[in-house]
Amino acid sequence: MNRREFLSSTAATVAAGTLMPRALADVAPQKSDGMNYAPRGKPNPVVKPGEFMVAAVRLDHGHIYGMCNGLTEAGATLKWVYDPDPKKTEVFRARYPEARAARSLDEVLADPEVRLVAAAAVTSERGPLGCQVMEAGKDYFTDKAPFTTMAQLEQARAVVARTGRKYMVYYSERLHNESAMFATDLVEQGAIGRVIHVINIAPHRLSKATRPDWFFQREKFGGILCDLGSHQFEQFLAYSGSSDATVSHAAIGNFNNPDHPGFEDFGEACLTGSSGALDYVRVDWFTPDGLSTWGDGRTFILGTRGTIELRKYVDIARDPVGDHLYIADEKGERHLSVAGQVGYRFFGEFILDCLNRTEKAMTQAHAFKAGELCLRAQAAAIRVT
Repeated sequence: MNRREFLSSTAATVAAGTLMPRALADVAPQKSDGMNYAPRGKPNPVVKPGEFMVAAVRLDHGHIYGMCNGLTEAGATLKWVYDPDPKKTEVFRARYPEARAARSLDEVLADPEVRLVAAAAVTSERGPLGCQVMEAGKDYFTDKAPFTTMAQLEQARAVVARTGRKYMVYYSERLHNESAMFATDLVEQGAIGRVIHVINIAPHRLSKATRPDWFFQREKFGGILCDLGSHQFEQFLAYSGSSDATVSHAAIGNFNNPDHPGFEDFGEACLTGSSGALDYVRVDWFTPDGLSTWGDGRTFILGTRGTIELRKYVDIARDPVGDHLYIADEKGERHLSVAGQVGYRFFGEFILDCLNRTEKAMTQAHAFKAGELCLRAQAAAIRVT
């Protein structure tokens, strides 16, 4: 069953008020380490081999593997990899042996065949790197958060306007999660009416001993609402249909990491969207060791005619496989297990956007607005202890 057939049949199931059976597709177990969590989907190429060449550079965060999984499954050809640390390059090539090790970033940027550069640099370096990539005439795909300062955001906006290149962001907690993408479809179809409130709960496992030094330095990671919050603000914009939002409350704290005083292990924020919808976000680094996955991420969407709850990565103590969607409306209650059925369409749509200069996968304004909101929330946050 392809995605279109699945959406059609599932929409009918939702409308009829019947229970959808659990997916039978093979689904890889969730990983315990969020920094190296890299979902794999079924290959669904939108281009022929060699038609869309990409490069991976600056391998400072493990999300680069999820980004490259999504791109190559959609048909991209991974031509180059570059990192100043040859050990990182070696590890990357063990997974992607087709990628040639570049001697420098300039070698990658000078290759006219490379259309897109994917990167997971230290957070504070993502904005300047993206501008360098776009100035070289290539589109840019960065790990979240896309910026740590408003000056970086404004510079990127100016370079996009001048060059016409794309600055796209890997907001993986929606784009690389099947339940979250299916909820996107249901909301757009009006399954729960007008969205009036969204709650995002996003705990993460700290895995302190394996984190690099930069991860704990405020000027480099940007703060918890900038880092983890970027996912949540992007989801609110998508689910509520808002093009902008204001921050009405934000708070941050360091409750359990006194050895890293600049670090933040807790954050929360409240937003009011331009659509009139409201949002509450909680992010933290307190996933307990006993949980089977790196975080029990939950999303609650309240509409005028129903509610949706997402249990993204685990249905705690019941099912270690994630991608559970619960919906209630005037017809009743349903549980939909969508793992292995929805896929990750963002990557194919993004490749086609790069080729056709369209904005089907995500608009540039949306990607930048989510990045702006996390900066505004971080700047407005009060510090609690």
